[in-house]
Amino acid sequence: MSIALFIAGFMSIPLLLAVCRAFGIYTCVQECEAQVFTLFGKVIGTLERPGLHLPISSFGPRAMLIPFFGKRYVVNTALRQHYLRGQMVNSEEGTPMGVGIWYEMQVQEPIAYLFTNANPDGSLQANVTSSTISTLSNLEMEKMLEDRHSLSRTVRKAVSPLSEKWGYRLGSVYIRKVEFTDQQMVDNITEKVVKRLVQVTSAMKQDGENRVGLIKSETAFKVSQKMAEAAAARPQIVGRKLNEIGKQDPEVLSTVLEVMEINSLLESGASIDVLPDSGNMLYQIG
Repeated sequence: MSIALFIAGFMSIPLLLAVCRAFGIYTCVQECEAQVFTLFGKVIGTLERPGLHLPISSFGPRAMLIPFFGKRYVVNTALRQHYLRGQMVNSEEGTPMGVGIWYEMQVQEPIAYLFTNANPDGSLQANVTSSTISTLSNLEMEKMLEDRHSLSRTVRKAVSPLSEKWGYRLGSVYIRKVEFTDQQMVDNITEKVVKRLVQVTSAMKQDGENRVGLIKSETAFKVSQKMAEAAAARPQIVGRKLNEIGKQDPEVLSTVLEVMEINSLLESGASIDVLPDSGNMLYQIG
């Protein structure tokens, strides 16, 4: 019997809690959430701190009438992100461009978010779109492609005041993508870029070859100069050494000169007639 009572009591707890929530005895506020309470069409208060709350302790005895004559609104206050793709603008040159806009938004004033504007999300999106188009239209293409950071700050500055009236706090706004929408124009630009790259590559290659040729010629000149200096210095060095040898030992000098003479004859490739030391040369020839 006690077990059955325990089970019945355990199962009745969720039902009892649901009845208490339905009659507004207590409410739980989640993280990044706000609850707005109205009675007879008028706002009586807001709960934004996460945790368990007793509306009667915050709003008094009239909180008991909310389930019958009022309403509880749950508003998400987390930071949200949105990306608008392909917003059409025209550059100063008349070129149609597609722009992508990324922005952050967060509900800061739940009451203004609920009751100031019937569709705050759509209105904020339309406001960001119109501000981006008005900011980027008729700008030079170069500025539109390169100055996206400053243009993004301009869009945020234009949108923030109106978004605050709708209960939003606008976070970062960034123009993430600027693209050409005319395929023929894309093909023409691609062709020009390819031709320019080929031209630059050829110029770099020619410049490199010129530099290599200049380095080779300078190196060859320096080598030939050093070789000429070495060839000019060789006779002086050899002559000085031969003089030193002649002073020390004349016989060695004579032998060295003979060897040098023979070596010169051998290198010249001339024919040599060898005659014996004895005998009459004219007699042998005849």
